Amino acid sequence: MTVVEATLARIPQPYRDKAIKHRELIKFLMVGGTTWVIDTAVFLLLKTTVLDTKPVTAKVFAVLVATIVSYVLNREWSFRTRGGRERHHEAALFFLISGAGVAVYSAPLAISRYVLELQVPGVSLVTQEIADFVSGQIVGTLAGMAFRWWAFRRFVWPEQFVRRQPVPPPAD
Repeated sequence: MTVVEATLARIPQPYRDKAIKHRELIKFLMVGGTTWVIDTAVFLLLKTTVLDTKPVTAKVFAVLVATIVSYVLNREWSFRTRGGRERHHEAALFFLISGAGVAVYSAPLAISRYVLELQVPGVSLVTQEIADFVSGQIVGTLAGMAFRWWAFRRFVWPEQFVRRQPVPPPAD
């Protein structure tokens, strides 16, 4: 029994059927959670050290590192039943869409800092840091993930290239 089958066996009905039906989304969200941790760690490390005066630049670098990990995990796990494109074409589309995603991820932080001016000396350091975290790591991440979910399924791994997987039998 595989790890996936063992996990599915522990999920009660009707949730098991929903998990099977939406397995691609669940995997995508798990990859997103993993890359969020990577993104957050890199962002906070850079923002508190070498890029302490440049939070947007720190965010862009963090998203780029997380995006590279995301490609590998999404390609080999989340969307592994999709394919059909040459690998270099698929990768180019992924990174092009992810590049647009960097703008989507970074926009809330840029708005927070430079439009709403939630930065020192206009606000306290604590307020600035909370605003940076909420706008960059929560709002930006949610907006970026929604955009990438839609764009990956539409352009990188479209429905026309899905290789159907057999549905695992229910566990007894």
